[in-house]
Amino acid sequence: MTFALVDCNSFYASCERIFRPDIKKRPVVVLSNNDGCVVALSKEAKQLGIKMCEPWFKIEKSFVKKGGIAFSSNYELYADVSSRVMQTLEYLSPAVEVYSIDEAFLDITGLRNYEAFGHQCRKTIDRWVGIPVCVGIGPTKTLAKVANYGAKHYPATNGVVDLTDPERRKKLMGLMPVREVWGVGSRINKKLNSLGVETALELAEIDTKLIKRKFSSVLERTVMELKGYPCIGLEQQPKTKKQIVVSRTFSKKVDDLDSINEAVSDYASRACEKLRREDQYCKMVSVFMRTNYFRKQDKQYHGFRSYKLFSPTNDTRDILNATRRLTKQIFKTNTNFIKAGVMLSDFYDEDVYQGDLFRTVDKRINSKELMMTIDKINTSGVGRVTFASQGIKKTWSMRRLLKSPRYLTNWEEMPVVK
Repeated sequence: MTFALVDCNSFYASCERIFRPDIKKRPVVVLSNNDGCVVALSKEAKQLGIKMCEPWFKIEKSFVKKGGIAFSSNYELYADVSSRVMQTLEYLSPAVEVYSIDEAFLDITGLRNYEAFGHQCRKTIDRWVGIPVCVGIGPTKTLAKVANYGAKHYPATNGVVDLTDPERRKKLMGLMPVREVWGVGSRINKKLNSLGVETALELAEIDTKLIKRKFSSVLERTVMELKGYPCIGLEQQPKTKKQIVVSRTFSKKVDDLDSINEAVSDYASRACEKLRREDQYCKMVSVFMRTNYFRKQDKQYHGFRSYKLFSPTNDTRDILNATRRLTKQIFKTNTNFIKAGVMLSDFYDEDVYQGDLFRTVDKRINSKELMMTIDKINTSGVGRVTFASQGIKKTWSMRRLLKSPRYLTNWEEMPVVK
């Protein structure tokens, strides 16, 4: 088998540059919720010494003074660009596993020239979407990850590395720190270092029985993959989620029930949209809210409560009825809340659960058709249908003062060429 890993370079920052050619060479950072800290940065920003997770208020003045530009997270834009990248990859290869918002594995077994295919991927995605990518190719998914590391760190490769040649594979793994291997976290890295394992090549040459005894069968699989034996196949059908959680930190402290209920209702509505995209029905609804742990002067509280529905549903109205009840139960007066969220769990496929023989048939508009209509409107780009309990002003919503337009998902924010 032969796998290719296509990984977008500085994805969030690259998305912001698609419609802003004036910042192609400028340092770019993307900020977390409420513009708190740096969660993505361009190559130019890294060269200025900016690190991931640095608080924005600490670096703002010096970064802007050096010509840098910052953006609030524009999740709608990033999701749409990601979808376009993945659709392009599906055009180029019949077998694609979407691994994350900016990464995908491809099964390219049988191609005559793997490196030429990698360059074709880069050229096509750049032309059709405008996102730069690197391509790593190897006989296993882990080695494709190793190859992608080489494609990103060595400019002479022109963004494509093929590790199907064993000698080339050994050379790159000898240069690659073991902490960069897929699945090796900081704790495992320290333990491997104590055993004298510093590079990916040294990990590949270690006895697999020793690894299984001292670590786990998961790391054993990683070692086998580094040796060139495929242990992890391509998953073209994503696994069904076990639960869906939507939570946000408020832009300011919230202490009234109406505002909390608006926020929870808004999160519940978003969770239901995700649930329907999964073609699932849930029976368990949970709500949680908490105060700011770092404000020692405030009264601390963490509330969590669940409600089991009468029967599985993905109708937003049913979920909102449950969350309103739960919010009222766990809310406390004279308490400054900073975060709340909704969790949906106990999922069922459609028509595979046992109904109640004596329950009265619901005479309302067909639930499935209504929810499909709402979802279609909400993804059309012309506006959104919301429920009254979600509020209108939403003064509690997260702060995004530096957000770019939703160029691809909102008709009013589309770029205009003059």
